[in-house]
Amino acid sequence: QVQLVESGGGLVQAGGSLRLSCAASGIIFSINTMGWYRQAPGKQRELVATITNGGNTDYVDSVRGRFTISRDNAKNTVYLQMNSLKPEDTAVYYCSLRGKRAIVAVWQNYWGQGTQVTVSS
Repeated sequence: QVQLVESGGGLVQAGGSLRLSCAASGIIFSINTMGWYRQAPGKQRELVATITNGGNTDYVDSVRGRFTISRDNAKNTVYLQMNSLKPEDTAVYYCSLRGKRAIVAVWQNYWGQGTQVTVSS
C-alpha cells in the first residue's frame, strides 16, 4: 500500500508564505510525476504544479512566479513553496504521484488526504 501524507497547511494573511510537504511511504518501486492539486469550495479540483522525476516543472498560470514545486527523490517527498499568497489561493491542497509498486506493475495515481490552506485578506 502506498500512502501520501501532506503537512504544512494552515491560516496565513495575504502576502504571506507557506510550505507544503508530502511524503510517500509504502512499497514504491518507481515514481514518475509528482504534483499538487487544489480544490476550493464549490469548485472543481485543479492542477497547481507538477514536477517530473527529471526535475521539469509546470504551473497553472495563476500561481506561476509565486509558487515553487520541488522534490527529494531520496525521501519520496514533494514540496510546494507558496509565496505572496492571495485569498483566492484558499483551498484544500492535495498531493499526487504517479508510481508503480514493482517493475512488472502498472503505473498508478496515488493521492494524499489533503491539507487546508486558508489565506485571509
